[in-house]
Amino acid sequence: MAHPTDPNCIFCKIVAGTIPCFRLHDDAQTIAFMDINPANEGHALSVAKGHWPTVHDIPADVLGAVAQTAQRVSKAVHKTLNPEGINLIQANGPGAAQSVPHLHIHVLPRWKTDNLAINWHPSPGDMAKIKALHERILANMG
Repeated sequence: MAHPTDPNCIFCKIVAGTIPCFRLHDDAQTIAFMDINPANEGHALSVAKGHWPTVHDIPADVLGAVAQTAQRVSKAVHKTLNPEGINLIQANGPGAAQSVPHLHIHVLPRWKTDNLAINWHPSPGDMAKIKALHERILANMG
């Protein structure tokens, strides 16, 4: 199966085998490997084989395959390290601190004492504003 590629993309180079990786999984649509700049021990990535920069660009079936691979890796990481939790993080664009513009899901083991600054503390929102925004978003659901 031919996938779109970007010759300057590090993940496309990993998919092509021109840059080595610590491979965990490889199938027709996805690859998973260890993150070599880990936020925590066991940090891995589930990556689409094709070059789609964000969730807005990728075909739904491929996104589903990336999620299935992330789940498979997450189960193995959990069995191996028994962390207190695991974040699955998928970022889109610079405002979300997307590290590589090629769709991927971070499988990130977590411990209460790891001090990673990616969690937030929920606080009640303004129900009228939430309702108004809900209506605007719903109109764009298509």
